Amino acid sequence: MPEVRKSALNQLYMRMGRTPEPLSSNEVVVSESFANAHGFVPGSRFSAILNGRKRELIIVGIALSPEFIYAVGPGDIMPDDRRFGIVWMSEKALASAFDLEGAFSSVNLQLLRDVSEREVVQRLDVLLERYGGRAAHGRKEQTSHAWLDHELDMLNNMSRTLPPIFLLVAAFLVNVTLSRLVALEREQIGLLKAVGYGQWTIAAHYIKFVIIIAVIGIAIGSAAGTWLGISVTRLFGDFFRFPFLVFTYSPDVYFTAAMLSLLAAIVGAIRALWDVVRLPPAVAMQPPAPPRYRRVLPAAFALDSVLSQPSIMMLRNIARHPIRAGFTMLGMALATAILVVSLFTNDTMEQLIDVTYFLSDRQDATVSFIEKRPREVVLQMARLPGVLAVEPYREVPIRIRNGSIERRVTISGRPRDADLNRVIDVDLRPVVLPDVGLAISGMLAQILGVHVGDFVEVDLLDGPRRTVSLPVTALVEDYFGIRGMMDAAALARLMREAPALNSVNLSFDQNRADQFYAAIKGMPIVSGLALQRASLANFRETVALLITTMASIYTGLAAIIAFGVVYNSARISLSERARELASLRVLGFTRGEVLRILLLELALLTLIAQPPGWAMGYGLAWIMKTNLAGELMRVRLVVEPSTYVLASAIVIAAAVLSALVVRQRVNQLDLVSVLKTRD
Repeated sequence: MPEVRKSALNQLYMRMGRTPEPLSSNEVVVSESFANAHGFVPGSRFSAILNGRKRELIIVGIALSPEFIYAVGPGDIMPDDRRFGIVWMSEKALASAFDLEGAFSSVNLQLLRDVSEREVVQRLDVLLERYGGRAAHGRKEQTSHAWLDHELDMLNNMSRTLPPIFLLVAAFLVNVTLSRLVALEREQIGLLKAVGYGQWTIAAHYIKFVIIIAVIGIAIGSAAGTWLGISVTRLFGDFFRFPFLVFTYSPDVYFTAAMLSLLAAIVGAIRALWDVVRLPPAVAMQPPAPPRYRRVLPAAFALDSVLSQPSIMMLRNIARHPIRAGFTMLGMALATAILVVSLFTNDTMEQLIDVTYFLSDRQDATVSFIEKRPREVVLQMARLPGVLAVEPYREVPIRIRNGSIERRVTISGRPRDADLNRVIDVDLRPVVLPDVGLAISGMLAQILGVHVGDFVEVDLLDGPRRTVSLPVTALVEDYFGIRGMMDAAALARLMREAPALNSVNLSFDQNRADQFYAAIKGMPIVSGLALQRASLANFRETVALLITTMASIYTGLAAIIAFGVVYNSARISLSERARELASLRVLGFTRGEVLRILLLELALLTLIAQPPGWAMGYGLAWIMKTNLAGELMRVRLVVEPSTYVLASAIVIAAAVLSALVVRQRVNQLDLVSVLKTRD
């Protein structure tokens, strides 16, 4: 921290305490997440190794920094607040501790408006190359900014994928409901037209009916959306540890949501309103012509020999109204589909965890060093307490380019026979790194537009700077970040140096973990320790929690819509057939037999709609997976059989619940009033 002036960029937000005194050599400020993980408060003390010497430091402040919103330690995927934190000291005290008076290790710049970032980066590279600069980059590649931007992109993509599906289903539901309502009231519509009401007046009546329902839904949705918005905002604020994150009651957001919902309702009503407009009074006042049933199959294949009479009646009713039955099945299929696409994120997260933490990165820990070390360090690490296996790991920063497209990534050099940190291909099979060439992640290949066999330009940003052309020899699967991989010996030849490493992956006996940790703490050359178990736990508690929380919200909405589709289908079917069912009751059918005729149709349509719903759900899940893919994290399209079962179970449960409601209404049928002739 500057001695006498305030930082111009990346200013600290002090949560507690103060900044170090200018002349103090042991006062520090620590990041809030690190302090919370250890229970530190102003006045707490801890030991730290600075330039090979252990010193006792006093915490005088706890702060947040925009530069370290997402603080990830070396060799780790996820933030580990207990084992990685940020410490700020007085600039003079830190320079004295490392014998680097007047030196700096990184520089941040703020550009003037309309200045070319690319040109500034190129000039910085030329200026700092002789001082060991490792290639300047824009803010979008800064770790915290990139992760925050990625999370916001995922939210944005989810909002562009699932809500339109919900609005489509809502429009369909309005269309089906209003169409059947118009069919039920055709006689009243014809009578109103006959006594002088205009067709647009009657159409306006139904439009107002739809608008009133939509307005009530908008009011309920606005309240529920506000509550969910506040909850999600609080969730993201806690995850990123912002000083504050406020849910804003923006009128334009509510207005846009209301207009989209209202538009969906009106679009869904257009088809039914067209039926109202073009219905002549004379035709409308006539009762519908009685159905004419014909035998389709020869007498030898007649279904009445194998099916009961209620089943025959149910099949005849479906055959008499194929379009209506088709729309009912489509609505139920859409209900299943949106449940599948809402639930599939849990499958993809579990598959990502399984591949990353158990199939590929199988080490117990990754130990990173302050600077590159000779390969002999592997023997030293193998002698630590409890260590069972050790594998060297070398990372070199590069800039990879194909034409005008370039990315700043790292090449990781590993042993060809690596077992702890395995390389896998897109089919999840282990890959043996070739003797020559470069293996890159599939996402990086997609960004650069290259395939196996193509050549890419690589700017080496470590050691002597030079540009080389390397062939892409393999595509590998990597769910986190984008990078290249090489055989360790090939990387050493590329760097024109003896085999070296800057980290090791190792497996150790968990029963001797405390001894292992103590040994690591006493090694000045170690810059960081990443534990796979801690990384997995942090992933489940952070990123996976955010994604599954949003998915759970959409799943709840999908379940409500599923019930709405099924219940409306059953309720309107009862309204349409009330006279018919009452007639059967008068003729001697029991309540159970009448209910069976009605519900058999609902059950059959629900079951037939499931396979198309699964297929549509898989397609929507593919769209969702594609939209969620980013450079920092991506997932495979994995929809487990249990997801299809659960989605169908929810729809079937909605059907059963609807059947119970319909059963109550069938039992309450007033046979006299239902059978009265309407004049």
